[in-house]
Amino acid sequence: MYNKLQYISQGESVEEQLYNIHQALDNGCDWIQMRFKNQKPKKTFALAEAVKFLCEEYLANFIVNDDVHLANEFAADGVHLGLSDMNVAQARVLLGKTKIIGATANTFEDIVQQVNNGCDYIGLGPFQFTKTKSNLSPVLGLEGYRSIIGKMKDSGIEIPLYAIGGITLEDVEDLVQTGIHGIAVSGIITKSDQKNKLITELNYNLYGNVIV
Repeated sequence: MYNKLQYISQGESVEEQLYNIHQALDNGCDWIQMRFKNQKPKKTFALAEAVKFLCEEYLANFIVNDDVHLANEFAADGVHLGLSDMNVAQARVLLGKTKIIGATANTFEDIVQQVNNGCDYIGLGPFQFTKTKSNLSPVLGLEGYRSIIGKMKDSGIEIPLYAIGGITLEDVEDLVQTGIHGIAVSGIITKSDQKNKLITELNYNLYGNVIV
């Protein structure tokens, strides 16, 4: 089963991205989603090459955000696709059956569509307001997760579901109780000055009080 904690990378430069990713890995995060928007291809390639090496060194999953061709070129473990990105089914043709393909959803209908297209996990959100993303979809809150997960159970849909969007350490226990599989976070880890303690506590809450 997939790791329950995903770190979505942050940073305006290759150097800043690498520093943040290295810090996350060094302090116990073993799933990296490389998110480096609106950059020149040369910089994105350089970052992907370095992140691939780092993730191999730390035995961590390397997922590329949005860019299927980049994920394919660097033999990443997979890709995460937003609602306006390449269709999951098309990505599957390019990447093959063994690669992980995650997909974003904001509604139950989104989940049905993404699952029918063959994704491996869903990033459902946003949980609450976050500055990380522009053009934010409607905020779900705990009630939104409970409602959507209830519909999934009624429809017999079983797929790992990650909460995303403005999540804090204090939110994790309540989110886990809704039935999510895990969380995908960025700012909370990037900005923390006690990353090891934070990541340990996040995992503690996510894995049912079992330290991983």
